[in-house]
Amino acid sequence: MLRTPSVPPSPAGAVGPVRPRPDAHLALRPAPAAIDAGFWHARRATNARTSLPQGPGLLEAAGNLHNLRLAAGSAEGAFQGSYPFVDTDVYKWLEAAAWQLAQGPDDALAADVDRIIALVAAAQQPDGYLNTWFQLVKDDERYQDLRWGHELYCAGHLIQAGVAHHRATGRPELLDVAVRFADHIDAVFGPPGSGRLLDGIDGHPEIETALVELYRETGERRYLGLAAYFVDRHGHGLLGHDAYCQDRVPLREATDVEGHAVRQLCLLAAATDLAAETGEPRLRAAAERLWHAMTTAKTHLTGGLGAHHDQEDFGDPYELPTERAYCETCAAVACVQWSWRMALLTAEARYSDLIERTLYNGFLAGVSLDGERWLYVNPLQVRDGHTDPGTDQSARRTRWFRCACCPPNVMRLLASLEHYLSSTDGDGLQIHQYVTGTYTGDGITVGARTDYPWNGTIALTVDNAPEDRPWTLSLRIPHWCREFRVRCGTDSYDRTDAPVTDGWLRLRRVWAPGDQVVLELALDPRLTAADPRVDAVRGCVAIERGPLVHCLEQVDHPGGGLDDIVLDPTRPLAVKQRPDLLGGITTVVAAGRRRRIPDVGWWPYTPYSPFLSAGASSTETTRADETAAAAESPAEGEPLELTAVPYYAWANREDGSMRVWLPTS
Repeated sequence: MLRTPSVPPSPAGAVGPVRPRPDAHLALRPAPAAIDAGFWHARRATNARTSLPQGPGLLEAAGNLHNLRLAAGSAEGAFQGSYPFVDTDVYKWLEAAAWQLAQGPDDALAADVDRIIALVAAAQQPDGYLNTWFQLVKDDERYQDLRWGHELYCAGHLIQAGVAHHRATGRPELLDVAVRFADHIDAVFGPPGSGRLLDGIDGHPEIETALVELYRETGERRYLGLAAYFVDRHGHGLLGHDAYCQDRVPLREATDVEGHAVRQLCLLAAATDLAAETGEPRLRAAAERLWHAMTTAKTHLTGGLGAHHDQEDFGDPYELPTERAYCETCAAVACVQWSWRMALLTAEARYSDLIERTLYNGFLAGVSLDGERWLYVNPLQVRDGHTDPGTDQSARRTRWFRCACCPPNVMRLLASLEHYLSSTDGDGLQIHQYVTGTYTGDGITVGARTDYPWNGTIALTVDNAPEDRPWTLSLRIPHWCREFRVRCGTDSYDRTDAPVTDGWLRLRRVWAPGDQVVLELALDPRLTAADPRVDAVRGCVAIERGPLVHCLEQVDHPGGGLDDIVLDPTRPLAVKQRPDLLGGITTVVAAGRRRRIPDVGWWPYTPYSPFLSAGASSTETTRADETAAAAESPAEGEPLELTAVPYYAWANREDGSMRVWLPTS
């Protein structure tokens, strides 16, 4: 009989989703923060007021809760749902609700959480196993379809929910369920020669990072060993040497991210957790190598990941399509989670740079402004005349999905966002993301006021500090920022003389309560070009301002769609405050034209005059030159003021075309 550990109480709200052990090999430690007002406070309020309360009703309508009642023997009927992993939607919602309860009391939400936890506990089998699909439909086939059954994937999200509920409320009910399931898994799975029944891995990594966090919560080292076993066994052909399931090559030997994007990211988050807890240099080196490979050649401007709808795959290096970009919302969530672990492991600012880009763009686009509708995929272009049936992989917002992994994933990241903002290192406080609120750690409290990302001024006040001891306040200077100025007491710096190293502005002194720092980041709008190896957007530019990627929507450009619009890069960009639009935004205004596309008959391709063969007749050359000039010259088109809105806010008005990358000629 395996020993179930005695779980110590966890003070409410004390820690977030990542709580390294005291002896972990980390450069930084996560520090608590509070978000009191501003951009992210508003988005989180919508999450708390609208998205989360709708969860139980949507899970009821989709049959997820019905399945739990069936497994518990308290209802009659048939399993409902299209996939064997629908339990995870419940667990992710429970995790989101737990982090929300850590913000303060909410009687209605707490009642829903208690009711659903009771359902989950009642559905668990005596030996600890819990998966409604296999209990109700395939009861004699446990762990026989590890590629598609997702039993361990479901267990991982259950464990994360149990840890979150325990950390947020101090109550053990859901964590007890998670511990029993983890003990069952530990009794079943292990390497050859271990005496376990199975040597196997799940087709969708998730259990690995959950087990590390369960070890951190309980102190039971068996769970860390089990996590290491699962990470180590990926890439050894247990699922057929398939990149889709992260089984083609062992992680320590991998040179590129590949296969299903979310699965790869979940596995890498676990590897980073293990590197933090064990100090293994090969795991750390692999994580750093693969993050670099991902960002240099497989990441969209929005921070989105995934080039292929088929198998939700990363694609090849520099294969970054626009209208067929997959960029699953869950991949954005997983990227934030992995990059945060990398930031803590290494103290390098680039990881938090990607977190910022992903949060404001590829992630936030996944939920509508009203918190009621969702995007599973996040393309960078929707064509004129695009029609879409409203499936999971739609470019139109949907109330819920048959595979509803993304909505509760968004809910849980928004509800726990304050845990991804700041850190400590024993010598000071590092501020990774800028919000109006409070950053706290190591006896230090710093208050912040800002209208970021609409305004680049961040005013910081030291509210509490150790007496007579110098410490370092580190502020991340975003990689996109061309100019900045900081005022600290009587000192003033700009980019030419500020003490910035590796993306961090480090201010070291003996601080006293009341000391102030004002950081001013220039938010001038800018045009961005892609690496020329990205064929899909060669000859195009994108509009950015601060951390926000912008896009054009058809609704703002009457008189036609967007396919014939050309941006004039020689004209300056301007900003316009629009409190009336999309909940209050700042737009970027650019100059452009509508091209006059000539009628070329039945064949849409024409000769390009510089490359006409020497044998072409003068008549043919003249006609080709005229056609090419008419097609290529924006000067032949109608002048047009272009209105670029933040990408996160697209698809919140009428359906129509959208594009991020704009041709310049």
